Amino acid sequence: MKAQQSDMMISIFEHPVLGRLLGNSEMAPLFSAEEDVACMLAFERALARVQGRAGIIPDSAVSSIIEGLSSFQPNWKDLAQQTEIDGVVVPGLIHQIRQNLGKEVQAYLHFGATSQDVIDTSLALRLKRATALLRLQMDEVLAELERLKNRFGQNGLIARTRMQQAVPTNAAEKINRWQRPLTKLTQNADAMTEDVAVLQFGGAVGTLDKLGDKGTAIGRALAEELDLSFEAACWHTDRSSLISYSNWLSQITTAVGKVGQDIVLMNQNEVDEIQLKGAGGSSAMPHKKNPVLAEILITLARFNATQVGGMHVSAIHENERSGASWTLEWLILPQMVMATAVSLKQSIKLLKNVDHMGSKN
Repeated sequence: MKAQQSDMMISIFEHPVLGRLLGNSEMAPLFSAEEDVACMLAFERALARVQGRAGIIPDSAVSSIIEGLSSFQPNWKDLAQQTEIDGVVVPGLIHQIRQNLGKEVQAYLHFGATSQDVIDTSLALRLKRATALLRLQMDEVLAELERLKNRFGQNGLIARTRMQQAVPTNAAEKINRWQRPLTKLTQNADAMTEDVAVLQFGGAVGTLDKLGDKGTAIGRALAEELDLSFEAACWHTDRSSLISYSNWLSQITTAVGKVGQDIVLMNQNEVDEIQLKGAGGSSAMPHKKNPVLAEILITLARFNATQVGGMHVSAIHENERSGASWTLEWLILPQMVMATAVSLKQSIKLLKNVDHMGSKN
């Protein structure tokens, strides 16, 4: 049974109509319930393997766990009901998996780990892939900007400061200002990957107490198995890397939003410094050609800017574990990633639609 979706979406990114404008079909699957659980199962498989190699659990338990996980399909209805009680999906998920195992090996599943290890590692695995996708989109935006500069760069424009005409310039200078921040942010993608592609492994209170002196070695081996990095101290309550990541996302949409804002202004009838193919129509005024994609870039930049503050609030975790702060993070971060992916996708389309830029003489 697959996770059920309603025809009426709360998230505008998955809306059956608006999703064409505000969706990204490449990014959205990374934040589906199915992919989230798939990454959690990958954690449990890897944990069993490395604990088996270290002699912490018997080889027979490893093979039983791997076999059980390979055929496991969650009961989504029961999982939802249990999550309503527990506040997190992992207890219900582990219970269901154990029902798929023999009683003699059930205790070896998830040994030494805690719910937050599983959920945060699933996020790390998916953010690693999301960042790679964003990097490809950013490269494509930069390539489109370079194409426009080569085609229209020598065409004249009027520079404007504080919305007033200033001095003559050209399209190349305008495009250079669009390229610079996005180039820097693209160069930061590897650093962002290093920040977020980190195994979470701390056990109940972050001390890996059940694994004794083997905890750090198991953590390193588990990270290697999952192709993540490992830090000796867990990040249950240290969300600084996710704060940096959310800031990066907002900076990307700000850089792209700047392009959209300038194009909206250049596209005004009275200015007429850019011509766009595929402009939007009006139900009341058929003469209008609305710069819809450019407007969307502004909207998404503003959306992410408002979410950054929420991420900073969510980073305040009390004591050794937090439920409230963690849940707030789940509400915000996937939306920011999606907004960024949509912004980049639509900016590529917008730039491809530029028919002319600058003076026609």
